Amino acid sequence: MQEFFNQLISGLKATTIPEYIAVLAGIASVWYSRKENILVYPTGLLNTIIYIWLSFKYHLLGEASVNFYYTLMNMYGWYLWTRKDKQQQAIIQVRFSSAKEWLGQLSFFAFFYLSIFFALSYLKKAFAPGAIPWADALASASAFTGMWLMAKKKVESWYWWVITNICGMPLYFVKGLVFTSVYYFVLLILAIGGLMEWRRRAYLNRSND
Repeated sequence: MQEFFNQLISGLKATTIPEYIAVLAGIASVWYSRKENILVYPTGLLNTIIYIWLSFKYHLLGEASVNFYYTLMNMYGWYLWTRKDKQQQAIIQVRFSSAKEWLGQLSFFAFFYLSIFFALSYLKKAFAPGAIPWADALASASAFTGMWLMAKKKVESWYWWVITNICGMPLYFVKGLVFTSVYYFVLLILAIGGLMEWRRRAYLNRSND
């Protein structure tokens, strides 16, 4: 345990300013998403752009692809969340996924998990020996799914974020990005809170239909 804390302290001391900025922007983004606030997207863009650079630097190629995807989905989600009807109400409301939508998101996850896993397994042999294919693929594919569902305001996006955050903590810790590992723990707590909040809103929206 003492060794763990020593590594934690030493990792925090070694944390760079870009990583601190990315972490704070990411926490702000998740907080705003929980509140269904449009600021989720500009803060999210700041976070993802910095993490693309960090992911390449530390051979987390799956995470680099995730953050590139996040950047695109932040722009897409920003567009969807700002759309309003004639009464100036948001067109997309927080909702639960149907059985058909659940099947779609599970298929979406499986496709990306297998694609990323096999791609990283090949790259590990070629020029990225530091890659961890199964863990990186799991964190990446669940994040792909969560971000897609977040743009559509689906409650189930938070389940995928929980998986991503649980995977992210050890993944970044073993790479020496200790502050980012702690950041994923904070995101895990926020994701659980976000899930509870969006479930409440979804039930409220259902009763208003």
